[in-house]
Amino acid sequence: MLKPLPDYPWDQMLPFAQQARAHPDGIVDLSIGSPVDATPPVVQTALAHATDAHAYPQTTGTPALQRAIISWYARRRGVPGLADANVLPTIGSKELVALLPFMIGVGEGDTIVHPRAAYPTYAIGAAMAGADAFPSDDPAEWPETTKLIWLNSPGNPDGRVLTVPALRAAVARARELGAVIVNDECYAELGWDAPWTTEPIPSILDPRVTGGNIDNVVAIYSLSKQSNMAGYRGAFAAGGAGVLGRLLTVRKHAGLMLPAPLQAAMVAALGDDEHVAVQRERYRARREVLLPALVAAGFHIDNSEAGLYLWASAGVDAWDSIRQLAALGILAGPGPFYGAFYPRHVRFSLTASDERINAAAERLRASADEATP
Repeated sequence: MLKPLPDYPWDQMLPFAQQARAHPDGIVDLSIGSPVDATPPVVQTALAHATDAHAYPQTTGTPALQRAIISWYARRRGVPGLADANVLPTIGSKELVALLPFMIGVGEGDTIVHPRAAYPTYAIGAAMAGADAFPSDDPAEWPETTKLIWLNSPGNPDGRVLTVPALRAAVARARELGAVIVNDECYAELGWDAPWTTEPIPSILDPRVTGGNIDNVVAIYSLSKQSNMAGYRGAFAAGGAGVLGRLLTVRKHAGLMLPAPLQAAMVAALGDDEHVAVQRERYRARREVLLPALVAAGFHIDNSEAGLYLWASAGVDAWDSIRQLAALGILAGPGPFYGAFYPRHVRFSLTASDERINAAAERLRASADEATP
């Protein structure tokens, strides 16, 4: 049974957005991680060439898309040996996060584990399925009623990366519980601190994690961030054939299929690593401007070793920070939106133009200089 859902949290930000827009130099919106850079030409061209889409698309994905996903996992994520039954395209990753509990039969009396610092849709998905959400980062705490475990590495909002040993421990506990375990990995190409500057961020499907057995283990990925395709809603899941087979059956009955032109665009995106490297360097440059400015303004940066955000605290209530930032024309995300454990944190997105990131840095430094006696 569907449990009551909370009001959409971002509606609380409307007064702060209005205040920030009143700044003489305009708003710097660092609240939502929506890409601002152009979709790569290789993707746009593939979409344009695929507009004759007179037949229904395949829920499984075209053979070309299946091959592209399998090849990408082997090349970029260190996961060889996937077959067609181990991959499935989805209409963005948010709908999968929200609907996956229902699709695999999790319901009343069951527990869904998610990170303490968490993208809110994990808990929303539990409520939609009538299950209980349990925020915990410690596998030893996960209760016997657990049927689904969400990991998020690199994390949103905190940019935390789970190492191979940490992922292996989580998978081992999931197997003890007989639970499905899913890692949301959509920021995996955005590693900033060592060792993730020289080695890939590990996938939960990595053989070092699973020992070669991916039953009840799933990774999900989105092209929104690495390829600036948020408007395309192109994402996919990979993992155990049993779980993905269940998802496929439900999606076929419900008509949840990715439009054919978008499947062609995904093939192009997955086959081209150059544009991903270019986008990663854009975000790296913006991070190198924004991070020291936040520190100069009195913020401490926690984790944030990878991903699209800086997870920061000025040591005061998050809403006080949001209010002070809005006075500077800067909009950020309140930590309480991501769980009750972070009342003093705020999240800063790197998805703003170079000019807007530079403007935010200048305002933060000027504010710090004014506060210095």
